[in-house]
Formats: sequence, structure tokens, C-alpha cells
Amino acid sequence: MSEYFRTIKTSDARFEFDGLKFVTVKSKYLGRRGNVLLYLPDGIENLETIPVYILLHGVYGSAWSWALNAGAHKTADRLIKEGAISPCILAMPSDGLWGDGSGYVEHEYESYEKWVVKDVKAVVESQLQHKSIIESYSISGLSMGGYGALCLGAKYGNHFKAISAHSAITRWDEMQPFVEENIYMINNPNGHQNAIDLLKANKDNLPALRFDCGIDDDLVEANRLLHNQLLQEGIDHIYEEFSGGHEWPYWEKHIEKTLYFFDNTHRP
Repeated sequence: MSEYFRTIKTSDARFEFDGLKFVTVKSKYLGRRGNVLLYLPDGIENLETIPVYILLHGVYGSAWSWALNAGAHKTADRLIKEGAISPCILAMPSDGLWGDGSGYVEHEYESYEKWVVKDVKAVVESQLQHKSIIESYSISGLSMGGYGALCLGAKYGNHFKAISAHSAITRWDEMQPFVEENIYMINNPNGHQNAIDLLKANKDNLPALRFDCGIDDDLVEANRLLHNQLLQEGIDHIYEEFSGGHEWPYWEKHIEKTLYFFDNTHRP
């Protein structure tokens, strides 16, 4: 049991591997159970503070996607052991598992954004002896998760220190080709917003921001447009393009960019 969650189940330490811990909780924002996969680095018990990096998956995925399709935890572990980045926690939640993808937005009866912004943080804290060890949070994601990172990072700027997106969906209507459901049938109390609208509305309180896209990705023109819109608005950011398409080998390689960016942002 947990003070925050009615029920919480964690994996047995005897069967965990590679620093990964699986957690299932009953979420009041989802109205059902939700899953989070955590990467906890070696020696975490000896640290005074540590940052948490939330990684959001894309459509069709789940809490295991970043770890078991891209080895994000192995990349973090390698960089930590090489001394290239400071120790960090990775929190990899499911999106709430609505349809082909929830979009990490508010629905009529469920809040997929508050699941990430509030519940996922509570999951991380539940697995640490002292939640005061958490230095700060940053948020990243790929494709639909990139949309979630951009929008939630902008909307909840006080909650995050940095934002990083890979191959991001940048406009709500870009979700439609990926999913079976009619995205405009989702009753969203906040309306169906594009990333630029939230970034502009919160431009005075934005975390550090970067994003990238593959030059062979169908979303590259949308990412270029977002880059130019941010330039026009005078919003500080980093935008990069690399070879590759909308595929796991691209995200496996470029998650390093996120980890380095977050680490540099968190360093004094």
C-alpha cells in the first residue's frame, strides 16, 4: 500500500535485471491501473541528490518500449559508468493504454497528462527511501511521446527542468495517420492543441528545450516548421536533424543526445 496510491505492486528484486524495476499502481487520474518501468543506477543509495528523466513512448507502445526496443537504460548505465553523465533515474511510463495511443492529453473521463505529471512522479518517490533525494525532473519522448514531452513540458514548466523530443508529432492532427481511432472524437476539455500553441503561451516559463528529427522521417517538415515558428517567436531552443527515419535504430542512437542535454542542464 502507499500513502498516495490505493494499491501499488513492484517487481521482486530477485528477478529484476539491468537496474530495471517494474511498478503497477492504481491511478485515480486513469481510473485504472498504470505501469511504470524504472531504471535505478548502481549506488543510488549513496547519493545525496539525483535527477529523474521521464521518457514517453510512441503509439502502440507501453512502459517497456524505451528499455526493450532501444536499450535506453543500457545507454544511461554506460554513460554513467564512463563518467560522461551524472547518475540519473529513468522513469518510463505507459501512456495510459487508451486505444492506439492516448496522446498524453486530457480525455473526458481520464487525465493522461496528469498521470504523467503527477502519478509518475509519485511512483518514483515511492521507490526511494527519501524522496528529497530527487533533484529535479526532465521530460522526453519519441513520436507521440515527443508531442507529450513538448506539450506537458510547456504546460507544466514549473515541474520540469528540460524538454527533449525525438521525431515528434507537433500538431494534434498528425496523430491521425498513426491510430485507428478518430482523434477528434476525443472529448478534450482543453481542446486539441498544437505544440507551438502551448510553447508560445508559456514562453516566459519554458524549461530548456531541444528536439531532433530524421531527414527521412515523414514528420521532418513539421519539425522544421516548429523550429522556424520558435525562431520567429524568439524562443530559445536547439533543433537538430540526423540521418534516419521514424524507427527504433534512430531513437536508440539519439537518446544519447537527450541524456547529454539533460545532464548539462542539471549540472551547476
